[in-house]
Parts: sequence; C-alpha cells; structure tokens
Amino acid sequence: MTAPVRSVDVAERRARLAQRHCLAPTARAANVTEAARSLVCLHGTDPATIYLSVRARVEGMTVADLDRALYEERSLVKHLAMRRTLFVFPRDAMPFAQAGASNRVADTERRRLVREVEKAGLVDDGEEWLTAAGAAVLDVLSNCEPSSYRELREQIPLLDRSMAHGEGRSWGGRVSVGPRVLTVLSAEGRIVRATNDGPWRVSRNRWATTESWLGSQLEPVDDVDGAAWLVAEWLHAFGPGTEADIKWWLGSTVTMVRKALSALDIVTVDLDGQTGYLLADDQDPVAAVPPWATLLPALDPTTMGWRDRQWYLGPHKELLFDSFGNAGPTAWWDGRIVGGWWQDGDGRVAVHLLEDVGTEARRALDAEAQALSEWLGGVRVLARFPSPLAKQYA
Repeated sequence: MTAPVRSVDVAERRARLAQRHCLAPTARAANVTEAARSLVCLHGTDPATIYLSVRARVEGMTVADLDRALYEERSLVKHLAMRRTLFVFPRDAMPFAQAGASNRVADTERRRLVREVEKAGLVDDGEEWLTAAGAAVLDVLSNCEPSSYRELREQIPLLDRSMAHGEGRSWGGRVSVGPRVLTVLSAEGRIVRATNDGPWRVSRNRWATTESWLGSQLEPVDDVDGAAWLVAEWLHAFGPGTEADIKWWLGSTVTMVRKALSALDIVTVDLDGQTGYLLADDQDPVAAVPPWATLLPALDPTTMGWRDRQWYLGPHKELLFDSFGNAGPTAWWDGRIVGGWWQDGDGRVAVHLLEDVGTEARRALDAEAQALSEWLGGVRVLARFPSPLAKQYA
C-alpha cells in the first residue's frame, strides 16, 4: 500500500458530501434519476424515504416526477441488493448491482428458504420445490400484466403454503412462504417490483419479469467487475472512505472489497489517522460551500452511507439510530447531523435540535420544516423505523 497522498479533514469531507449528494443549494440534481445516481442508489426499505430523499435534492420535485421515472420511463428500478436491502437503482446500474451484490444475496436467500421449508416438513426436497415454484411464477408473469402476490398465489398452488415462525415469541405465528419465493426470484434478477397499488408512502408491489418490465434480461457481468463498479461509484459519491466503510455499504466480504479496490485506479488518503480511499482522478481538494440546512428522511442514503459516522453524526447516535442501526429522520446543518424531525398530529413538521446551532441555523432549519410541511400538504408519513428521539418526544 502506498503512502497517503494527502490528508482529508472533516471540513473537506462535509463539503464533498454537500456537493456530491446534491444537498447544498448550489448543487441540486436536475431530475430524479440524477438524484438517485448521485447517491449510487436510493434506499427503498421505507417507501416514503424514496420520495423524501429525492425531494431534498431536486428543486420543485413532485410525487408525479418520481412515479413517472419508476413506472412509465422505468429509468429507476427497485431492486434487492446490498445487505439484503431494497434500493432504487438507475436502470443502467442494474447489471452491476446484480453481479456485485444481488447474486450474493440471492444465494443466501435461496439456501435459507430451502433449509427452512425442509425443516418445517413442508416438502422433502426444498430445492426441487423452490425451482418448480419459481418456474411457475415466471410462467404466469410472462403471460400477463404485472401481478400482485395475491393474484400469483391464486394461480400457483406451490406458493400457498405456510410454516411456523418465531415460536414462543410474542410476534410469532404462521407465515406464508410464497413471498419469500418472490424475494429469491427478485434477488436473482429474474423478476422486479413493477407498479404499486398503494399511495406513494405505502408499498403494495405488483410483480413483472425483468425482461417484460425493462425490455430485456439483465446483461451478465462478472461478480468482481460488478463489485468494482459499485465500489467506484461509492467512492465518487461517498469517498473518501475506509475499507470498513466500503465493506459495510457493499454488504460483502473483506476479500471481495480488496479485489474490487485492486481492480480500480485509486489513491490512499489520511482520514485523521485512518487509511481512506479516493479514485485517482478524483483527488483534488474540494472547496467549502456556504452553510446549508436540510431535513432528510429515515434511512436516507447520506445518513446511512458510512460505517464510521462520527465525523457527521457526532454524539447523537443513541437518539437518532435504533438498536438495529436504522436511522430515523435527521436535521442537518452545514454537513453534520444536529437533530431530528417528525410530524405533529396535524401533519406539520417539527424539528428537535440536539445542540445549540445558533440563530442562523435555527432559522434555516425552521424554513426547511415549513417547506417540507407545505410539500407534504398534511399527509402524514410514519417512519417504519422511528428514532428513539421521535419515540421520546413526538
């Protein structure tokens, strides 16, 4: 490993974040697809996050703008990838996401489901059952418009099975195995979440084959090439970052991260005593930007983008992240998290600061709260993973 070419301090990292993530007023994305690309992909576990993340980065963005990209133009695609998490990728990123992350997830999900249906006594040969169920799903979807899970289950008896889950726990009960068949097929890149039967803040997916929805199957890409592409995109958007940051985000192994890094033209930089990485053609210092304020939703890609968050999160982890590492809604000032936000009973956004940020910051964040309240228009968005702060005060 070569010696670091220079040091990158916290102020420069925050300036890069502001510009690369389209959060500074002077660096907004031109459209919803560009906003997704600026972050590599959007976090999609909570359906409202997709819309609120884009709204924070595109001036004048409307729900219809994102719906059009997702369901008409199909320039953005929902896909299970890193860390078994649902993301929204630009269409041209899909082959690399599949190779670099989703194949790994699919293999794990397939083996787990096979093992569990056999253990539950549903079938003797779990692999044979899953292969047959998957083929039946593809056959039905190849001959119809996007379908809901309920519609698929009515046509495919192999999906209509359940097994005990969480026995002895308060949340235990019987769960259907059918949705997990769809999870495996989607992780394998064979089907996609197409249209949505619910409003924008609710996920009621209808499924389609990848070929029918996108016009072709995903182009095959080598796993290492896929991981290298993802890491390069991450370094451009989130770099500099450490090996641990990349491993966490990619949801892969140290071995795969090192293979990906070795395939790229990179340089090392000093991050306050840690070794960080940048693309070799992206190492020029970044100038500071004027102070800026924004309100980001739960699980926003910026909030969740690094394993080491001390440089932008400070001492606020316990109040803004749950015990599983899920971030709640956050309030940002000048490249760092200074509080959280939620909606009151009337749907108005309320900001709760966790430190004294001064009059200018307070006014800017209040203005952001007012603008977000007006954009939501009284629609209440309930975070799937509310922060401890919200539970305490909201």
